[in-house]
Amino acid sequence: MKNTNEMEIRFDSRSENEGFARVTVAAFMTQLNPTVEEVADVKTAVSEAVTNAIIHGYDQEVKKIHIRCRIRENIFFVEVSDTGRGIENIEEAMRPMFTTRPEQERSGMGFAFMEAFMDQVEVESEPGKGTTVKMQKAIGKGREIWTTQSL
Repeated sequence: MKNTNEMEIRFDSRSENEGFARVTVAAFMTQLNPTVEEVADVKTAVSEAVTNAIIHGYDQEVKKIHIRCRIRENIFFVEVSDTGRGIENIEEAMRPMFTTRPEQERSGMGFAFMEAFMDQVEVESEPGKGTTVKMQKAIGKGREIWTTQSL
């Protein structure tokens, strides 16, 4: 398809790799010429998804996390997948303040942050098989309005 680009990475589910995931995704999206705010939004959403995979999907066990990014026109797509324990009740898990790890002082705001910073968030999960978080964000959607209004 014209005007598309893709990349995939796999890495160990270690907390120190969360920063690697953020920076890699941010570097890939720079071809869209995003604003600093757009980059920060995507990095935050990716960070939350990766952290969920590490803490909830794998329960701190070292396995693999897979990230796939795709750009089509000005839309940035990112998927974060694990093959961990999965989510029993997605609707409940996405409710703000819900956490399965209160003893670890988890705020239960991961999915809420993803939804706040991205245009669309979809979660697919099957208990015992893993979870995929699919997110997308239009990059530059406010620039055209600002440019025409400033003339």
